[in-house]
Amino acid sequence: MSFPKRILSPRDWKNGRPKPRSLGQQNPGGNENRLKNTLIIIKNNIFSLLGLIFLFIKNMAKRTYSGYQSSSINRHQRFLFKKIAAYGSVGILFAVIFFSIFSVAALAWFSRDLPSPDKLLERQMAQSTKIYDRTGKTILYEIYSEKKRTLVELSDIPDFVEQATIVAEDKGFYTHHGFDIKGIIRTVWTNLIRGEKAGGSTITQQFIKNAILSPEKTYTRKLKELALSIQLERKFTKDEILKMYFNEIPYGSTAYGIQSASQTFFGKNVQDLELAEGVLLAALPQAPTRYSPSGNNTDDLIFRQQYILDAMVKAGHITEEEAQKAKEVDVLARIVPRREAIIAPHFVMYVKELLTEKYGEKMVEQGGLKVHTTIDVEKQKFAEEAINENAEKNLTKYNASNAALVSLDPKTGQILAMVGSKDYFNTTDIDGNVNVALRPRQPGSSFKPIVYTAAFQKGFTPETILFDLETTFKTDTKDYIPHNYNGKENGPISMKKALAGSLNIPAVKTLYLAGYNYTLDLAEKMGYTTFKDRSRFGLSLVLGGGEVKLLEHTNAFAVLATEGKFHKNVAILKIEDNLGRVLDEWKEEDGEQVLDAQTTRQTTSVLSDDSARSYIFGAGSPLTLPGRPVAAKTGTTNDWRDGWTMGYTPSLVTGVWTGNNNNDEMKKGADGVLVAAPIWNAFMRKALKDTSVESFTAPETVVSDKPILNGELGPETIVKIDKYTGKLATEFTPQTFIEEKKIREVHTILFYVDKNNPKGPPSENPQNDPQFATWEAPIQKWAEENKYTLAEIPTEYDDAHTLANKPMINMLSPSNNSTINSREISTQIIASAPRGISRVEYFIDDQLIETSRAYPFNLWGTIPNSIPNGFHVLRAVAYDDIDNNNSTEININLLAPKLPPKLNWANPRNNSTFYANSFPLTIQATLSDLSNITEVVFFSKNYLGNTSVINTFSAPSSTDFSFQWITAPSPGTHTLYAEIQDRDGVKSKSGEIKITVL
Repeated sequence: MSFPKRILSPRDWKNGRPKPRSLGQQNPGGNENRLKNTLIIIKNNIFSLLGLIFLFIKNMAKRTYSGYQSSSINRHQRFLFKKIAAYGSVGILFAVIFFSIFSVAALAWFSRDLPSPDKLLERQMAQSTKIYDRTGKTILYEIYSEKKRTLVELSDIPDFVEQATIVAEDKGFYTHHGFDIKGIIRTVWTNLIRGEKAGGSTITQQFIKNAILSPEKTYTRKLKELALSIQLERKFTKDEILKMYFNEIPYGSTAYGIQSASQTFFGKNVQDLELAEGVLLAALPQAPTRYSPSGNNTDDLIFRQQYILDAMVKAGHITEEEAQKAKEVDVLARIVPRREAIIAPHFVMYVKELLTEKYGEKMVEQGGLKVHTTIDVEKQKFAEEAINENAEKNLTKYNASNAALVSLDPKTGQILAMVGSKDYFNTTDIDGNVNVALRPRQPGSSFKPIVYTAAFQKGFTPETILFDLETTFKTDTKDYIPHNYNGKENGPISMKKALAGSLNIPAVKTLYLAGYNYTLDLAEKMGYTTFKDRSRFGLSLVLGGGEVKLLEHTNAFAVLATEGKFHKNVAILKIEDNLGRVLDEWKEEDGEQVLDAQTTRQTTSVLSDDSARSYIFGAGSPLTLPGRPVAAKTGTTNDWRDGWTMGYTPSLVTGVWTGNNNNDEMKKGADGVLVAAPIWNAFMRKALKDTSVESFTAPETVVSDKPILNGELGPETIVKIDKYTGKLATEFTPQTFIEEKKIREVHTILFYVDKNNPKGPPSENPQNDPQFATWEAPIQKWAEENKYTLAEIPTEYDDAHTLANKPMINMLSPSNNSTINSREISTQIIASAPRGISRVEYFIDDQLIETSRAYPFNLWGTIPNSIPNGFHVLRAVAYDDIDNNNSTEININLLAPKLPPKLNWANPRNNSTFYANSFPLTIQATLSDLSNITEVVFFSKNYLGNTSVINTFSAPSSTDFSFQWITAPSPGTHTLYAEIQDRDGVKSKSGEIKITVL
């Protein structure tokens, strides 16, 4: 391939530039020569390419034929293959020639009416682009039309800026004729074959695109750009092109040219730039809006800057030490801050980036577009207020310095409010210009509804029973043992209650049952784009182990709100050009049904049931709205870096994130319900005020033939067993020897259900499932602790508690209908039993009076005052050693005066000794009977017989007395007693105790 002698090789580039031709120097021949020269260069390049293709085909055919010669195929087969290879090579060659001639002709056709490069310095009057709210009345932001451009000489630009620009944008700048054939082939391959976007423009082409041509992205414009690039290369030197590039190319904002960019972003002239600063500017031209230092993607900008530094090391322009030193510079901290009049700044920059991707920087900056967006200014105001109202509390109490909010119309996907950080212009403390709504963050438990939705879609039900017990999950690497947020376990629990309470162990089981890939497939249908590399995730995905973007996360919940319909996010309603012509306009669509309506209703019924989550969150939490059905879910990452709340009504869905942009941890306990839910609640209250109350459609009741899917563990049988024999109890088995056993077969859900087909028959060999053994073990332990048994029910009956083994008892005295004149009572009985008598219990009207445990088992006891005079039943019950029993009873007529109440001293003990400093001394006593008692007075009597009152209780309400003896008496022996008075005024004296005071 031949090149003009004036073009530098990479080696020449390092040694110095040639003397440039004066800017604008003419070539003779006008348009005819320009077209002729263009065709010559294209011809030279294409025929060189054809030669390479022909040599490649010939060489491949020769290699293949030689391989066949050395093989065992026969001569006829080799001749046949040789003929096929020859014809094939010729056919491919002719096809390439035809395509090349067609390309040359097409390029010539498009070159005929192109503007002359002489018009490079001519400028059209630029017009500002205006971005409006959804009503078209409020201007959110005006992209100013006036350019800031300060021309500089190439000699004023530091070498490292030139080097960085060339390695970043066009490594072959000094060795091509304005276009890079390899880059074009690579671009076509990437765009057409792989369906991905890729650039292949040289520096010359980029200059042409920004200086002369319109920005539309069409193949015809690309061909025009190619033709003009070739003409430009023949008209100007490389240094002249590079100078024009550095003075023309947009760097973002209103900065056109390297000098303006240097002044705009760093407040200095280009010649004063340091390496880190210059390379950062070199990273901008590829996508000025996307890589804007004050935009949403500063992480991407730094990544690109460091990529260019590494490329400069590889090219030999700088050393590794210089590159590393530049990487360590906090270059973003040097960006000159700017504050503009802008409403919904994060949303506006998001819209600007969308516009730039479609129409190019030049059209957006200068084309005078009128852009109607979806933003609702009132809701945007509510969102900013909700965040600011909670900002101070979140910062001081939970160390959460930032928050983001996205609110959508679920029926259309339109973005109604977007706050990417609490203060867009605070780039010092919180990186406020970063739009967290578009950044991947771990969602914590707020991703659980997606996993449970996948399970419901597969055939599981909200009533499905899972065991919330510490469980080991087998993985390809190390075992995984999740724990619940509060460290507690709940045993058997429904999926509904597990999701509502955000329990972790059942959630991990649900992900396994739903299927890892099945869940991710569904998630991608719901709009998530962050799960491409599935090798990064495992069972912890359900607990928020995979990053999501707040905008996509909110839109996924919108799918639940619309009963399974997915709508792409919409930010722009209409775009008009400077003449009022509509370039693009959103049209309402029905949406794609990605979920069954029944499935989403099941999930919504769980998330909207406040009573279902009250056992964890309490009733009436910030996840509820007064008088309005709402579905909501919180999320918190394990290390307290992210707090979330996602929630929706049928017509509004809102997501809130809280945390720190630098990924610092919040304080322990900064749960999503505490840091994010108050913001969500405040916004939803205001946004839904004065709107009609909408209800969710309840899911249909699903009854399965598998009890575990209906919320049942299986039938339970209560069996009464005799403790002594272990056999079935009979009517003769005493209650004291009856043990109730729960007979139930309890297993993991994998035993009852085929996880791949929950509605189908159970798995024939559930034990082959890799999780079966580790799920089953804690369940059997739980069954044992809760007295569930898998033992067979006994068939034999208790043969120890029988009629033959019953004791025999007769009461000899008193006789039936005797009159009892004293409360001191005695009996005489005769009792015997085959197994012997162990005890006899005596009752008066079912009140136990005394138990006799020694032969002859007669009663010697006292009838309490609580039993009044009159007729009563005296009963004696005889027991053997295993409580076989029999009884006898008689009637008695009690006509006895009440016994005086008896006082039992608890403290001090009789004959105790105390020092004077032991006082106050605690006095404690118990009265046997309080009925009819009106007063109790405690006395102390010294050795001389002098009496003093210690304490008095009038109308006592308790039989227990406890008080302090405050003042120590004189040394010596003292007698303590009490006088007890009844309602008749009769006084009785209690027993005495003695103490000694030293």
